[in-house]
Amino acid sequence: MHATLPLLKKSDFPEITRGKVETLQVNLGYLCNQTCLHCHVNAGPNRKEMMDEKSVQTIIDYLRTGSIKTLDLTGGAPEMNPHFKQLVREARALDIRVVDRCNLTILEEEEYHDLALFLADHGVEVVASLPCYLGENVDAQRGKGVFDVSIRALKRLNALGYGVEGSGLTLTLVYNPQGASLPPSQQELEAAYKRELHLRFGVAFNKLFTITNMPIQRFGSTLISRGEFASYMQLLKEAYSEENLDGVMCRSMISVDWQGYLYDCDFNQMLGLPMNNSGGEKMHLNELMKQSVEGAPIVVMDHCYGCTAGQGSSCGGALED
Repeated sequence: MHATLPLLKKSDFPEITRGKVETLQVNLGYLCNQTCLHCHVNAGPNRKEMMDEKSVQTIIDYLRTGSIKTLDLTGGAPEMNPHFKQLVREARALDIRVVDRCNLTILEEEEYHDLALFLADHGVEVVASLPCYLGENVDAQRGKGVFDVSIRALKRLNALGYGVEGSGLTLTLVYNPQGASLPPSQQELEAAYKRELHLRFGVAFNKLFTITNMPIQRFGSTLISRGEFASYMQLLKEAYSEENLDGVMCRSMISVDWQGYLYDCDFNQMLGLPMNNSGGEKMHLNELMKQSVEGAPIVVMDHCYGCTAGQGSSCGGALED
């Protein structure tokens, strides 16, 4: 795999600082039942990195401090971590909003047959990747047969109340471009998704997030192989919007890796760029309980243009529309 970090270091991206931290995004491990072309984590079935029980308990201890409103669980497939359910139960008992970044196909794996019901019983918000409403496009990006399995999983979630008005169970779908381009209008694409998924499959959902592909890890390496890295970076920079700076996710979120170390965002985590620390060493979640990071500088490089290009991009979708 081609290294993208050396191509991102020389940057003129504006300096930004963190505000009040309200979201803790936790990567529970890089193990996944899929291998997707756009995956910035480079996750897959052969990855061994997995958050252990001790680190999960540290997450729970931090949640008990009362400062976090949202626990955002990601991976890999976060549900494949053996402590996933324990973490969800503890967070929900604290009345913390829990988001599960789900790839949908995990819900159809025999070993996880009870997972959808567990998520519904605990009021977990499901944010599910579905990069297109056309099967051939999804399979091209995520693997043969993935689309059909994803539709079965969505129907299972709908049967439990997800995406159904008044149920209180939120189902959000996530769109990633197929290649080196910016996402279209989130509002317009959401309308198309709702229309096509309902007409073709009877599937319903609450909202759609459009997320820009980051020029790092597997996707970044693919860009280099195709000779498209420089042109893609130029596209991101030319589409820069200063208005998006106030809404970037790193201002109110901290990313935690599978070992408990802290980063400004999931993308910096994948690039090995830890949160700024006056001591120069990686900061662990244990240390965060003893200090405030509000007002601290955020580590930025050229990949940050992916969050500020066009309508903007974050883990919560477009920043403007």
